[in-house]
Amino acid sequence: MSDSFVRRFLFEGLDIRGAVVHLGDAWQHMQADRDYQPTVAQLLGETAAVTALIAAQLKQPGRLTLQLRGGGPIQLLVMDCNEQLQMRGMARSNPVVLPAPVPELLGAHQGGQLLMSLDLPTARQPYQSYVPLLGDSIAGIFEHYLEQSEQQPSRLFATASPRAAACLFLQKMPDADTRDPDGWSRVTQLAATVKTAELLELDTESLLGRLFHEDIEAHGIRLYDPLPVAYYCPEDWEKVRDMIRSIGRADAESILAEHGEILIRDDICNREYRFSPDDVAALFAASEGRALN
Repeated sequence: MSDSFVRRFLFEGLDIRGAVVHLGDAWQHMQADRDYQPTVAQLLGETAAVTALIAAQLKQPGRLTLQLRGGGPIQLLVMDCNEQLQMRGMARSNPVVLPAPVPELLGAHQGGQLLMSLDLPTARQPYQSYVPLLGDSIAGIFEHYLEQSEQQPSRLFATASPRAAACLFLQKMPDADTRDPDGWSRVTQLAATVKTAELLELDTESLLGRLFHEDIEAHGIRLYDPLPVAYYCPEDWEKVRDMIRSIGRADAESILAEHGEILIRDDICNREYRFSPDDVAALFAASEGRALN
């Protein structure tokens, strides 16, 4: 089984659902050659785990993009994931980022926002929503967002290390109080005892058994098959060529005259596309249906 997955579960007798997310290789590939400072990587990893959680709820082809923006030392955390749980992401920050409270790091009180964009092939334009960055952690920010968007009490616990990123999610369903008036309170209190090492290192069955042993025995739990998550950032030369075509030959030649080449930087995939004068001449000759001399 992949070590990057989303695995959903349901306390059948309590009407409480949840999920465990663990990102191993997918998270490591996302960080490769980035040289993120530890504080930046921590927040980005937690955001990656939560993005996989939310994207796993997509019921049709689509692309979910989550951006945390603000005026703090970490200006941007962005994650992009499709319904197949192929994801990519990046952070943008000051050269030096010292440990500090998350709201301060993200500039939550300086106009910080969480932007959610959902691009569906069936829709003319992406659905977008903005919410303020309310919460003292990445988990807290998304917990607030999920409660607002899904109108159900939710709890979220997230963490990350250089090797893995993980989160535990719980959500109270409409019939929970009639099943057990104390169930939601009890389960969330137990979940709050989870340790960082448990989230990062235990498999799903062991984690849930350690946290909720008595409730699992008393009420039963349904574990769904894990959904694999993968880092996915393929080269897309044709898209970049279209970008150059769109600026026109005159502007492209002006850039070449000034810089000697056209360099397009793909920040989210950490990749550069370079075009020499000959490359650009061939590109426009092909698009104009002419052969080069």
